[in-house]
Amino acid sequence: MIDGSEASHQIIADLLESRTGQHLTESRRWRVNSALAGIFRTHGISNVDQLVCLLAAPPADAPDLAQEVVEALLNNETYFFRDKPTFDQLPAEILPELHRRRRDARRLSIWSAGCSTGQEVYSLAMLFAEQAERWAGWTIDILGTDVSHRAVGAARSALYSPFEVQRGLGVAQMLRHFDETPRGWQVRGDVRAMVRFQQHNLLGGPHPGRLPFDLVLCRNVLLYFDRLTRAAAFGRLAQAVMPDGFLMLGAGETVVGQTDRFVPAARRASFFEPVAAPAAAPAPTPARRSA
Repeated sequence: MIDGSEASHQIIADLLESRTGQHLTESRRWRVNSALAGIFRTHGISNVDQLVCLLAAPPADAPDLAQEVVEALLNNETYFFRDKPTFDQLPAEILPELHRRRRDARRLSIWSAGCSTGQEVYSLAMLFAEQAERWAGWTIDILGTDVSHRAVGAARSALYSPFEVQRGLGVAQMLRHFDETPRGWQVRGDVRAMVRFQQHNLLGGPHPGRLPFDLVLCRNVLLYFDRLTRAAAFGRLAQAVMPDGFLMLGAGETVVGQTDRFVPAARRASFFEPVAAPAAAPAPTPARRSA
């Protein structure tokens, strides 16, 4: 049973959607109270109704209480080399193809949208580190972005708990790419040198690159958008991918029936290629009047 009135839950849902685009469906509302439990304890309240009252006039010690609520509701589930059968297509097919296409420029630019606490970004960097000879002399730039300030901070720290570092990584990879420290497992410098992070809202403006990216990963992000918001997100993603680049979605996501800006890449599950936007129709020529 959910504590608090339906109106209060709707206010919380509207707050999340306005700041992130995520649609808090009825099937996901069961987790609201557990997700907000820490905020309840901090402010000495017990339900969503009381929280909504605080949001109307946030206390002096929590001037951005609304952002705290949004951060608590975001799903930051991730792990290294997530969905490995899908991820394995990157070193086997996608990166070799991009190597061929970019061999003159010798530069590769990758964007991980919705990167959460960074495991996906560091997984990508490890792929390049493990194929150092192939990529010698190349500039590899991997950007991770997330709407969550907290998640981006954790990603930048490159520090993971024993539980986190064991999710998706073998022992050999742990020892090769991480140093054990008193605070946790730290990603090594050669891997960190390829990556950078920033806070960014996929729906909140232009893509974060100076130029379009060769590869964009946006996995398990669009699942939380309604149909119209998802279509808008695909439009932003289409602007972010080079015409001969790739978009990678989550294992359970597709563009089919969702957008006309991408088509499935041949024989590559979860990878899609951009379709050129239709050219604007020329303005009609004014009819000439006879003298």
